[in-house]
Amino acid sequence: QVQLVESGGGLVQAGGSLRLSCAASGRTFSRYAMGWFRQAPGKDRDFVATISRKGGSTHYADSVKGRFTISRDNAKNTVWLQMNSLKPEDTAVYYCAADGTRVVPTTRADEYDYWGQGTQVTVSS
Repeated sequence: QVQLVESGGGLVQAGGSLRLSCAASGRTFSRYAMGWFRQAPGKDRDFVATISRKGGSTHYADSVKGRFTISRDNAKNTVWLQMNSLKPEDTAVYYCAADGTRVVPTTRADEYDYWGQGTQVTVSS
């Protein structure tokens, strides 16, 4: 079992940057593909980015490609989401998630096994 704790959210002006962190418990972090998702009020939880177990493969939603970067350090049991050039439409609660089943990371939220509690990101115009 994996417990995930996100941090790093906050209020930032459009064009600014934030770095989200997701710390995982347990000694098997490297067995999980990791994903970041976000959910705005009244909307579905949307895929943002994924990273493979060893970090060699990443995938991004078109809306964040070129602005966001996902990375991980298995020795530190941590995955990050660096968010640059933020836009008001990036405002949402951001969640990290762990998938222990698939080798190729999935973009489907319902295929992830474990979730963090979320961290709020608010981008003002």
